[in-house]
Amino acid sequence: MRRHFVLPDRQNKPDVPLEHNRWVGQAIARYEPDVVIDLGDGPDFESISRHTEPGTLAKEGRRLKADIDAYNEGERLLREGMGKFRPKRKIKLRGNHDQRLNNYVDRHPELEGLIGLHLLDDADWEIVPYQDGAPGIVVVDGVRYAHFFAQPNTGKPIGGTIANRIAKIGGSFVQGHEQGLKRGDFQYATGDIAYGVVAGSCYLHDEPYKGAANKHWRGVVVLNEVKNGQFCEMPLSIDYLSRTFAGTTVARWLQRNRRNAKQRFSLARAV
Repeated sequence: MRRHFVLPDRQNKPDVPLEHNRWVGQAIARYEPDVVIDLGDGPDFESISRHTEPGTLAKEGRRLKADIDAYNEGERLLREGMGKFRPKRKIKLRGNHDQRLNNYVDRHPELEGLIGLHLLDDADWEIVPYQDGAPGIVVVDGVRYAHFFAQPNTGKPIGGTIANRIAKIGGSFVQGHEQGLKRGDFQYATGDIAYGVVAGSCYLHDEPYKGAANKHWRGVVVLNEVKNGQFCEMPLSIDYLSRTFAGTTVARWLQRNRRNAKQRFSLARAV
């Protein structure tokens, strides 16, 4: 039996705290997993997002270089936290936010080779790319991993209950993409049990579009006793990571380290 360490969406971007990346690295070193799986959306790429139009306030001052630098700083902090520990495998799934950069180059082919995902500091990861417009899938010890699992006819994410997802995905799975944490299982008529985990948020900042809903769970997930698709999940909240590796609650850490009250975010205001 093996241990997997699952790293949900970090969405590293400029002008937000990135210290949680170091805490995650320290947790990896502490729990010594056999495999680390990054579920994707490590970068955010707000500067080239098609959700906001050029010329709007949301795009004002955004720069692609700053997006790339923020992601690479997050990776530096992650490695720093891990110290000398090296898992047997490190797998990174590309998410839809990663894919924003590929899509941007597709719309501006004159930039091919000049900009692209090769600028991300990912050299020590096994990369699972997007495939034909949908996230790639990797199976490790019988567990299916993807940023999200796509409907075969539409390409849209499979949603609904964990049991519904297991039935459509075909067995035990772990995915990111959706903020918060969902867990469950499904028992087949044969008696076999499949497990599912949805964990799509590991960051300290707020997402403007979510408003009060920014108080969702954030953190990482450790899978223990992984074998043939079976596992026992152990979520570690971002508050636990802060208390363990920064010596204080995440709310207190934000209050001490973000002087601008608007940058203290829901996790700090919740105190």
